[in-house]
Amino acid sequence: MAAAGLGVKAAPFTYAAHALAAAAAVLVLVWCVHFRGGLALEAQNKNLIFNVHPVLMLIGYIILGSEAIMIYKVFPKLNHDTAKLTHLILHAIATVLGAFGIYCAFKFHNDSGIANLYSLHSWLGIGTISLYGIQWVFGFVTFFFPGEAPSVRRRALPWHALFGLFVYVLALATAELGFLEKLTFLESGGLDKYGAEAFLVNFTALVVVLFGASVVVAAVTPAHDEAPQGYEQIPVN
Repeated sequence: MAAAGLGVKAAPFTYAAHALAAAAAVLVLVWCVHFRGGLALEAQNKNLIFNVHPVLMLIGYIILGSEAIMIYKVFPKLNHDTAKLTHLILHAIATVLGAFGIYCAFKFHNDSGIANLYSLHSWLGIGTISLYGIQWVFGFVTFFFPGEAPSVRRRALPWHALFGLFVYVLALATAELGFLEKLTFLESGGLDKYGAEAFLVNFTALVVVLFGASVVVAAVTPAHDEAPQGYEQIPVN
């Protein structure tokens, strides 16, 4: 899971990831608040309910999940147990916010009389949040409580990290499909294909791709020479 042989370190990619995360968060808020009219959980304008969905899925789910993935690289000298607990908590918050973001999409559909689960985006979304939850439960019982024996944890760690990155990439792909699907609907409804909003949505999706790539590279590169396996080693005791 590491690129130590290439002489690449994680730090520059964590810096890039944080800059891109901030840009993506601002862009999605500008889109949903300025162009789409704002956010609401209850409203006559049902589109305001939908707007909560992309905001939570990007900021609450993908960005917070990215921070959980990078915690070992952003703070390589942090106490192992503290880093592990932070990793666990951030993923838990991301899972809850992601699930609530999906609820908002269902609520918008139900209140607007729109069918649910008819698109690839929705199928991948349900699959991804389910896998995310399974991954969190596995990590909790294996590495936190009750916790397996150190030998078992050492064998499980590479698979946990690999599966986690797979789910993360799946989440990014789902987000990209979401941007594409929503923009296609808006353009079918008369939105200018070359207008400011269309440009903003496409540019936001591009920033998310670059952000995700930075996170993945940071995850598979060593934080420093003494930790060639990326994640901190599991203590023997």
